[in-house]
Amino acid sequence: MAHSIFTTSFAKVYPMYVQKAERKGRTKEEVDQVICWLTGYTPEGLARQLAGGADFTAFFTEAPAMNPGVALIKGVVCGVRVEAVEDPLMRKIRYLDKLVDELAKGKTLDKILRQ
Repeated sequence: MAHSIFTTSFAKVYPMYVQKAERKGRTKEEVDQVICWLTGYTPEGLARQLAGGADFTAFFTEAPAMNPGVALIKGVVCGVRVEAVEDPLMRKIRYLDKLVDELAKGKTLDKILRQ
């Protein structure tokens, strides 16, 4: 069974990521940096995905390269342990959720980007 998030427009959810971060004193640029680190998109590539209305499936399918550091992303988001998510696309979405959560919780970018 496919989750409805898979066909949801990434551009529709993106402002929620930014709002969540900004409520905690972080910036849109930091959200973009986290997304680009995770997916390999350049800022221009990310802007094209947002303008094109790609859904989550296309957004992650077309991502240039998932960062090898994703294996270091561990923990719980929305009550789900991200490293235990079996569906590969849902795991990528949860990784992104986790990174935005960490940003909103005040973690430094060095820690978020597993450097």
